[in-house]
Amino acid sequence: MAREYLEFASELAEEAGGLLIDYLGRELVISKKGSINLVTEADLKSEELLVSKIFEHFPHHSILAEESGARQLGKKASPCRWIIDPLDGTTNFAHRYPFFCVSIALEIDHRLEVGVVYDPTARELFTAVRGEGARLNGRSIQVSSEASLGDSLVCTGFAYDRDQILENLKLFHEFMLKARAVRRDGSAALDLCYVAAGRFDGFWELSLNPWDVAAGTLIVAEAGGRVSRFDGSPALLEIPESVATNGQIHEQMLSIINTMGELKVEG
Repeated sequence: MAREYLEFASELAEEAGGLLIDYLGRELVISKKGSINLVTEADLKSEELLVSKIFEHFPHHSILAEESGARQLGKKASPCRWIIDPLDGTTNFAHRYPFFCVSIALEIDHRLEVGVVYDPTARELFTAVRGEGARLNGRSIQVSSEASLGDSLVCTGFAYDRDQILENLKLFHEFMLKARAVRRDGSAALDLCYVAAGRFDGFWELSLNPWDVAAGTLIVAEAGGRVSRFDGSPALLEIPESVATNGQIHEQMLSIINTMGELKVEG
């Protein structure tokens, strides 16, 4: 059944990605959820498509979506929950910077089973099924084998809250001094997929939401990587922090994070 869910999620992500590309060339209607947190009509239309198709095919499942929150059609809770981000990288999208994606994950009995992330500008589809490895456009992918943080390319993202930005700048400064280079591209889901594909060796971020990382977390794990909280304990979708690496540099990254003292992480 997991393979059927994967095929459905893959086709749906590509359809939503096509919708985003259609909107990319238009004059966008943009509103704000915060001083620097944007939402566009493309976010809303993409989510509308994803939610309607999921409920059409799986009316008894529940959904956690970025823009509309938790939803279910029936009164009885379902063990199956779709976690979706209709447009991860909205600020990039609004500025026509081509680094954004659609992220879809399926959780069954509180365990991630399927993850799909689609980058419509590069036409790259990252997928994973628990226990079956990770793939990019159908081909198997693995994390890098780099064992030294000093020779690693790492990435991060910044929260929309100004105080959280200042907190992460402390870490950014430290990693700039200790790693080969640091990137900040503006899409946590794609950052995680790039770790899975060996393009990045490591990733960290504060103030994440479940829809930001659900699919990418599974994809990294299935590519042979490691994902944890800042204290090294297993990652939880409800905890707004993540460190994802090839496994080789994980402890080195955690060491830097922990030397900074207690960071103020808010959900």
